[in-house]
Amino acid sequence: MAAEITAEIARLATLSRPELVDLWHKLYGRVAPPGIRRTVLVPFLAYRLQEKAYGGLKPSTCTELRRIARALEKGSYTAGATLRPRIKPGTHILRQWKGKSIEVTVTESGFECGGDKYRSLSQIARKITGTRWSGPAFFGLRSRRAMKGSGDG
Repeated sequence: MAAEITAEIARLATLSRPELVDLWHKLYGRVAPPGIRRTVLVPFLAYRLQEKAYGGLKPSTCTELRRIARALEKGSYTAGATLRPRIKPGTHILRQWKGKSIEVTVTESGFECGGDKYRSLSQIARKITGTRWSGPAFFGLRSRRAMKGSGDG
């Protein structure tokens, strides 16, 4: 299968623009964007061929890309803080707070605590404390050194 996909991707360079546009329609199920350049068509089509053969991005990766896109749209993008360290889905995070035991489960799309779903640990920390907390700091996921120079997470 890998050799077939490699050959199909290599063949893209030999196709005419109308053939590439036709392949776009077959692979994406819609008309290619008007005016899209060949230099953009080829890598998109190569990715789509691989995606169909091997599977697409994990839901957690899609969630992270959406988060980065929202930060870019808002103008709150910071290169150092954009990529988060990943916590594997299924991980349980425990925290004692004012005599109560808090358990958070990491899911593919975020976090779960007390039967409710959240997009960030900070949302959970704020709900628990009633104040603006960095979730990673609240749950002890940042080293002291990292917490000194960072903003809210």
